[in-house]
Amino acid sequence: MNIKSLLLGSAAALAVVSGAQAADAIVAAEPEPVEYVRVCDAYGTGYFYIPGTETCLKINGYIRFQVDVAPNASSIGAGGGGSVPNDSDWDARTRGQVQFTAKSDTEYGPLTGVIVIQANADNASSQKTQLDSAYLDIAGFRAGLFYSWWDDGLSGETDDIGSPVTLHNSIRYQYETGDFYAGISVDELEDSPFYDGETANNWGVAVGLGGKAGAFTYQITAGYDTDNEEGAVRAMGTVAIGPGTLGLAAVYSTNPNAYYNKSEWAVAAEYAIKATDKLKLTPGVQYYGHYGIVGDEFNDDNDAWKVGLTVDYQIVDNLSAKVSVQYLDPDGADDVTSGYFRLQRAF
Repeated sequence: MNIKSLLLGSAAALAVVSGAQAADAIVAAEPEPVEYVRVCDAYGTGYFYIPGTETCLKINGYIRFQVDVAPNASSIGAGGGGSVPNDSDWDARTRGQVQFTAKSDTEYGPLTGVIVIQANADNASSQKTQLDSAYLDIAGFRAGLFYSWWDDGLSGETDDIGSPVTLHNSIRYQYETGDFYAGISVDELEDSPFYDGETANNWGVAVGLGGKAGAFTYQITAGYDTDNEEGAVRAMGTVAIGPGTLGLAAVYSTNPNAYYNKSEWAVAAEYAIKATDKLKLTPGVQYYGHYGIVGDEFNDDNDAWKVGLTVDYQIVDNLSAKVSVQYLDPDGADDVTSGYFRLQRAF
């Protein structure tokens, strides 16, 4: 065998081996595509796209710790945490709230859905979790469980000019621009107070309008309780004066009803002082005419007045403290001093 034959034979053998190795080679699988969460800035900060959709989602909420101080304070706390009423003059309770807001574009404008879940604990064994809000909103129409305009008030804690129950299953339409809104709602009022022998099948109609003009803001709200056949109207306004904001409010109710049942009429005022970048002081006062209820009517023989102070302090970003002290002096009854201390972490 000559050298040429040897080289040709070696090359052929090498080609056969190389071909066999190539046939047996392991090929790595292509990695699965990963869709990372994208920021959605079309509706403001905090929104992100739900992966695989064009729907934007925002998750926010707060954690609150509060100590109430008042005669029978545990009975007051029972409304939020389910505590057993007793004669304790103080009560500590904790709340956690989470809100989910979903938005997407449609031919009618943004379609919004909101779910708010709230859990209140008076102690480890006495807790209550509830659906605090759940509604859909599109083109000014809103339907579901949400708070009415009667839930609004002045910024402090002294005024008492809202409905006893403000969270309803409702349907409403609200027209709004940057500086003005006006709307009407139909509210199911079956968990509101009842008078004149009525049962839990109330419904009502409420209207609201408001807006701002420069340093001045205003709001007018009215409601008619169809079963009790009584109604109420309220006006509020604020204006920036000096180092703070002056707030004024007045309310009138024909007789006790689901929209207002504290007194036949009332006026309230406050002055929210921005003492520093972190500290706000809000003294307030309110006067009630024909305070309290006798049967199904207001008590014409009683009036009352209330004065208080609320202190808000921003400890750090997203962590605030609030202290509120209120004094109520009604005719024909003992005066009452109450208040609370609160810590709240928002996210």
